Amino acid sequence: MNQPGRDMIARMTTPTSRTIVGSVGTVDTQFLDLPKPLALDCGRELHPIRMAYETYGTLSAARDNVILVCHALSGDAHAAGFTTMPAAASTRDGFRAEERDGTMSRGLGWWDGMIGPGKAFDTDQFFVFSSNLLGGCRGTTGPSSTNPATGRPYGSDFPVITVADMVRAQRALLNELGITRLAAIAGGSLGGMQALEWAVLYGDQVDAIIPIASTHALHPQGVAWNAIARNAITADPAWQGGHYYGTGRAPTAGMGVARMVGHVTYLSAMSLNQKFGRRLQFSDDIRYELTEPEFEVESYLRHQADAFVKRFDANTYLYTSRALSYFDLARQYGGGRLTHALRNMSARTLLIAFSSDWLYPPSGSEELADALRDNARDVTLHVIDAPYGHDCFLLEEARQTPMIRTFLAR
Repeated sequence: MNQPGRDMIARMTTPTSRTIVGSVGTVDTQFLDLPKPLALDCGRELHPIRMAYETYGTLSAARDNVILVCHALSGDAHAAGFTTMPAAASTRDGFRAEERDGTMSRGLGWWDGMIGPGKAFDTDQFFVFSSNLLGGCRGTTGPSSTNPATGRPYGSDFPVITVADMVRAQRALLNELGITRLAAIAGGSLGGMQALEWAVLYGDQVDAIIPIASTHALHPQGVAWNAIARNAITADPAWQGGHYYGTGRAPTAGMGVARMVGHVTYLSAMSLNQKFGRRLQFSDDIRYELTEPEFEVESYLRHQADAFVKRFDANTYLYTSRALSYFDLARQYGGGRLTHALRNMSARTLLIAFSSDWLYPPSGSEELADALRDNARDVTLHVIDAPYGHDCFLLEEARQTPMIRTFLAR
């Protein structure tokens, strides 16, 4: 596997064109093994750690034009362009994906509409960097990786991780590549949490952050939905205490339910009503079926579950959603006070929220903006009126783009 050193990264450029999608061309995923153990918040150390990442654009001679984009719970390092190693199902398998992508979604990066020449993260100007987070299942070390102590996959023996651990792993990766400072960090949902964590942990190394549809702490309702999703997985007998690898059985039933639960929280009542209403799937009248879908929305959720279990590891879902629920800047750094937690944060901040997002409501971004202003920090907040719920950060790319371009140009 390719493990580039400090000098090689300067040559990592990608072909560009002016097409609407896939405008950074075909991209290879890179891999690097971190040379040192990583100390985790749970008190354990993890080693070895392999990190998967992709880059788009050209690194400047001064290495000062780097934008890190951080993915959400179900994403990976492949943020833009077409991958040479498509998954069994696309990461762009969410709401209205077919309408947005047509037949091109397979192999296309999850934020392709935002990364490329002339886009929000303009690769004519910036070197955009994306890595699969720690605990992942798409190239970075996670529960499905081999435990050197046993020679078998970690499974549930993998250490419990936090968003801060994910960020420390990203910092260690960038250090190995000779990148010490970031022009900006951006991401939606869990990706926005990573951006905030970066700004708190490494405040003097980050110029700007762009948390989108994110928060400083998940609301109790979000914590509850995550708990239901995890319980669906662990209650599946095929989970086998987390050690299902190589057994010929995997908790696909529980994982499918977890995906259905999660996916509904990403949408809004309005978007579901507009797309599906109460239309029946297979006939003009009900068929008196107990286990098979009757309504279009039921069939849609089953399709989402079937696609998701083909590309995502159940244990990674458990670990990542737990880290997401743990995230709480006020508790971690401020003794319960958000303003105090952000006192050392110096990065310029652009917050983008969406009116119909009930999982990460605009009130969370408003609390962040107020706390940053209390610290006399540079912060801009935009609340976009859009009907699609939490998934707006992936769907409303055209409306976010001018906001981001204006912010980065300052």
